[in-house]
Amino acid sequence: MTVASGAQAVGWTDDRVELLKKLWMDGLSASQIAGELGEGVTRNAVIGKVHRLKLSARAKPTNTAPRARPAAARPAAPRRVAAPAATPISTMAPKPRPAATMPRPQVMGATALAIEPQMEAELYTAPAAAELFIPEDKRLSLLQLNEHTCKWPIGDPLTKDFYFCGQHSLETGPYCEFHSRRAYHQLEKRKR
Repeated sequence: MTVASGAQAVGWTDDRVELLKKLWMDGLSASQIAGELGEGVTRNAVIGKVHRLKLSARAKPTNTAPRARPAAARPAAPRRVAAPAATPISTMAPKPRPAATMPRPQVMGATALAIEPQMEAELYTAPAAAELFIPEDKRLSLLQLNEHTCKWPIGDPLTKDFYFCGQHSLETGPYCEFHSRRAYHQLEKRKR
């Protein structure tokens, strides 16, 4: 086995392996174990040895403090002061929280696509169009489609009533004239 330049091979003696097992079962992290073993043992070396030894079950980690996560910018809340020891807990009433009022839902993360109130009035909704009636003898299955037939699916694909339009398709696309208008409807440009 060759070692990359600048790295040293870890000598896993029986004593080191036993100490590794003990510290792992005590719940120490790989970094903490590497620090205990010392002499060039890295966190990755500890993780590799743990996997080769197939050590899985272990105690809860000794450091159970949750990692600090970056919090969203919030106004500073007043700090709560611990009650004196002489005050019974049952007499302490919880402070009511003021209700937060926001004019619109708070958007977390990227807000480039957030809907603003003036945009809501401009949203376009296509008018509901009636489906084209296709006689049963003109309905096609997937295997009957070709380059000249309309490939517009009609119905639920999980039922036996599912079929494709099957009318003659336009030269410019996969659909007939009716379904092309539905698929590629043009939004009317509004004058501002």
